[in-house]
Amino acid sequence: MLGGVFMSMVVKVAFYKGKGNWINKIIRWWTKSSYSHAELVLPNKMTWIGISPFLSSKVESRHNITFKIKNWDFVDIDLTEHQYSTILDFFKETKGCTYDWVGMLFSQFLPFRIKRKNKWYCSEWIAYALRVSGFFNWQVIKLYDQRDLSPGVLYDLIIKQKRKNNENLED
Repeated sequence: MLGGVFMSMVVKVAFYKGKGNWINKIIRWWTKSSYSHAELVLPNKMTWIGISPFLSSKVESRHNITFKIKNWDFVDIDLTEHQYSTILDFFKETKGCTYDWVGMLFSQFLPFRIKRKNKWYCSEWIAYALRVSGFFNWQVIKLYDQRDLSPGVLYDLIIKQKRKNNENLED
């Protein structure tokens, strides 16, 4: 806080909609979404954090990546410095955790969500990062009720929270 004004940080959530490989196609088909992957882009716009089954399959950061803009949709999230710091702390705590193929697949087939300790899939990790930071208000976005945390569902949850935030600003 500077002179009574909260400093905000803009983090982007990057949603992959490019052609990709056969896994991307299956994810999009099964989840009925145009997105098959998601990552967080930090305010410096050069650091991406998250987990990808196509890279190391671990929670990690990537720097100065080259990407085709047409393959991604980006959603800006305004965070306070404290929220941003909390996301970085969550990243440090989960860094190196591995991809949760079992949790991701079973959560799609069973009527409840499977969560394995120290295992994540891309959109689930981002949903939790946004929840622990306080961006997701638990009264608006009830993650504990979400069986499916696929990239398309994450996109919808973020848009819902942003609308609620805007409504609160107008009141």
